[in-house]
Amino acid sequence: MTSTRLNRRHVGAWALYDFANSVYPAVIQVAVFSVYYATAIVGNDGGRGDALWTRAVSLSALIVAMSSPLLGSIADRAGVRKRLMMGYTYLCVISVSLFVTIEPGMVMWGFVLAVLANVGFEGALVFYNAYLPDLAPRERQGFVSGVGFGVGYAGSVAGLLMALPLATAGRFDLVWLSVAVFFALFSLPAFLALPEEAEADLGVWEAAKEGVVGFRRLVGEVWAHTELRRFLLAFFFYIDGVLTVIATAGLFAEQTLGFEISDLIKLFLVVQISALAGALIMAKPTDKVGAKPVISATLVLWVAVAVSGFFVQDQSTFFFVAVLAGFGLGTVQAASRSLMASLIPEGKEAEMFGFYAFCGKSSSVLGPLVFGTVSLATGNQRFAVLSIALFFLIGLMLLQRVNPPGQPPKPSLDLTGRA
Repeated sequence: MTSTRLNRRHVGAWALYDFANSVYPAVIQVAVFSVYYATAIVGNDGGRGDALWTRAVSLSALIVAMSSPLLGSIADRAGVRKRLMMGYTYLCVISVSLFVTIEPGMVMWGFVLAVLANVGFEGALVFYNAYLPDLAPRERQGFVSGVGFGVGYAGSVAGLLMALPLATAGRFDLVWLSVAVFFALFSLPAFLALPEEAEADLGVWEAAKEGVVGFRRLVGEVWAHTELRRFLLAFFFYIDGVLTVIATAGLFAEQTLGFEISDLIKLFLVVQISALAGALIMAKPTDKVGAKPVISATLVLWVAVAVSGFFVQDQSTFFFVAVLAGFGLGTVQAASRSLMASLIPEGKEAEMFGFYAFCGKSSSVLGPLVFGTVSLATGNQRFAVLSIALFFLIGLMLLQRVNPPGQPPKPSLDLTGRA
C-alpha cells in the first residue's frame, strides 16, 4: 500500500541497501573486474574481451528481463518480496566470492560467474525499487529516491577506496572477497528493518501459476495506461545507453586511453562523487518541477558525453567528461525511478516495478551487444562509444510524449497532421 508519510527508520534501512549494493557496479562492472576479465582472463586481441564481457552483461540482462515480471507478480501475490530480494542478493555475493577461483584462460568459468553475479545484483533491484511507494507519499518520492541513489554513490566511493590498495598491490582475489563481504554486511539492516508484507492468500506455487497467466494481463494493463506505456518506451531506449556506459566505460578508459587499474579506480571515485552530487542536488528539483524536465535535461547531457567520448584524445579531457557523466548518472536514475513510481496504480508496485525492470533489462541486452559488435567489427572503441548516443536521442524524443500526473496532456496530432 502506498505510504502517506515517511518512516525514517524504514527509509534509512532502504537507503543503506543502496550503499551496500553499489559496491558491485563500481568495482565489478566498471572499474576492476570488467577490465580484468577482458584483458587478464580473455585477452583483448581484436576486441575479443570486449565482445565476451558485453555478451555476459547482455545475457544476464536478458535473464532478469524474462524473469522479473513473473517474480514481481509472485512477490505481490505471495508476500515474499523481501525473501526474493535476499535470495538475489546472496546469489550475487556468493558468485563474487567465487571469482577467486578464476585464473587466466578460464574464459567460460569467468563468463558463467559474471552472468550469475549480474543476475543476482540486477534481480534484487526489482524488489528493492518496489519498496519506494511503500516508504514515501508521491510528493516525497523524488526526494527519497534521490537520497537512496545518493547514499548508494557514497557506497560506491567507499567500495572503490577499499579496492584501490588491493588492486594496486595486484591482490585481485582480496578485491573480490572484500566486495562480497561489503555487500553482505551492509545489506543486513534492510533485511531486518524493512516492513514485512501483509499476509498473502496464495502460496508461492499458486502465485507463480497466476503470475504466468497474469503477465499477459499485465502487458495489457501497461498498454492501456497511456502515460505509463509512453514512459516505459522512452525508458527502454535511454536506460540502455546508461547501462551500456556503465558496463563499458572501464574498458574504453583502459584500452583506448591507457588508464592503469589504479588510475581507473581513482577516476571512478571522482565519478561516483559527482553521481552522488547529481542524485542529491537534483532530488528537490525533481519534486518541484517534475521528473520529466529533469530527465530531459540530463539526456541532452548524455548525448554530449557520448559524442565527446568519440573525440577525446587524452586522459585529462576524459576525466572532465567522466565527471559530467557521473552527474548525469545519479540524476537520471533517481528521477526515472521517481517518475515510474508516480505512474503506477496503487497495489501494483512490485508487479509494475518488475515490468520496469523488464523494460530496462530487455533493452540493456541490445546496447552492450551493439558496443561489443561495433568494437569487434571496427577494432575501434571510439565508434562503439558514438553508437550509444543514438539510444539517448531516441529516448529523449520519446520522453516528450509523456504527460506525468498533474500535467495537462499536450494535444496530439493525427496522421494527417491536424490537432
